[in-house]
Amino acid sequence: MSLAEPPLHEVGDVPGGGEADLTPEPALHRALGLTDHELEEIRARLGRDPNDLELAMFSVMWSEHCSYKSSRSLLRTLPTAGEGVVAGPGENAGVVRIGDGLAVAFKLESHNHPSAVEPYQGAATGVGGILRDIFTMGARPIAILDALKFGDPADARTRHLVRGVVRGVGGYGNCVGVPTVGGELVFHPSYAFNPLVNVMAIGLLDERDLTRAAAPGPGNLAVLFGSTTGRDGIGGASVLASATFGESHSADGAKRPTVQVGDPFAEKLLIEASLELIGERLLEGLQDLGAGGITCATSETADRAGTGIEVDLDAIPRRERGMAPFEVMISESQERMLAIVRPERLEAVLAICRRWGLPAAVVGRVTDDGDVTVVSRQGVGESGTPRELARIPARALTSEAIVYDREARPPTHIRRAPAPGAPELPHDGLPERGMDPGAVLVALLGDPNL
Repeated sequence: MSLAEPPLHEVGDVPGGGEADLTPEPALHRALGLTDHELEEIRARLGRDPNDLELAMFSVMWSEHCSYKSSRSLLRTLPTAGEGVVAGPGENAGVVRIGDGLAVAFKLESHNHPSAVEPYQGAATGVGGILRDIFTMGARPIAILDALKFGDPADARTRHLVRGVVRGVGGYGNCVGVPTVGGELVFHPSYAFNPLVNVMAIGLLDERDLTRAAAPGPGNLAVLFGSTTGRDGIGGASVLASATFGESHSADGAKRPTVQVGDPFAEKLLIEASLELIGERLLEGLQDLGAGGITCATSETADRAGTGIEVDLDAIPRRERGMAPFEVMISESQERMLAIVRPERLEAVLAICRRWGLPAAVVGRVTDDGDVTVVSRQGVGESGTPRELARIPARALTSEAIVYDREARPPTHIRRAPAPGAPELPHDGLPERGMDPGAVLVALLGDPNL
């Protein structure tokens, strides 16, 4: 069995009777970025072997990019509560009260390796993702900032990356009408192969419009709206965004299809439609689709509400023919949103989406079993009973994902960085005593990090 030919049988059964062989190929989990230990942990959580679709879903949700499995234990030590904190960790963005019923939402995120592979789209979709995190909370984005770190500016590849990343950040923001108001640019040899591309977005909201990324209320509908689903970005979270800095950039060409492709004009429509839906009080919850795609959006919203979601695979609008179930579930096509809607409000929600020219479809429903279940009617014959392609506890994909306590130790040496070109004159460390001010000024002006 391979991901190219995903199963359409029910979990535990095959057409014609008998037990299904759901054991994945020996190396499949490794190809998806999972270790042997993680495969055993998945088996323990399911109480059985995962099928290929389930393994693909775990691979994106247990990636470094989605799960923070190597840093979560450290992040938990940081202060997260305070008098002015309206929303903290666990939501799409932090929200802080500023008075007069107003609050500020902010989010900082990296898009490092995607930008090393395809600098323009890697940076642009990083901006698009954090903007969605902001307006998903009910805030209107008002500003973008960036912190960029690259290798030697004399290197041709570094200059290529700088041009692409800067254009990607500014271009996406300009198209949606959100300016880049500040940031920093640093050059150092340690970033020669993998730049650091950190982007921050800030939004303003009325506290009454605060919206949570949760899926409450069994029987409520899951509505997917925005761009259609394609093959772009498949494996972006597990194969690309979680790549280590030790990996060579020689294989970047092969990874380019895993870089998401952004459409800022569709994002602008999403902003306006989402804020209108929130303002009209039509939504029970709202979640953007970024890393991990539909798998991430459904599992996170269900886990936060203590519910489950049944996903109707056949109902998901697609831009490409012949997409396999795993491709649909982990595609990271950009500019998509998942709304949780009461049945009686569905028509009002669809009407607003139509007015903004956004495709929208009911792709599932909230359940009370705590599982993310994927079903399809393809190949079921005359019975019409949907087949169950995957069933995973939402918490196993999210809040109970594997966490590592990595070994840490201080650096073996301290790197000192004197000003380039500074004269070696005897002094006591203070520039005004013993150092030539002119030479120091020239050295500073000649440093690309000034």
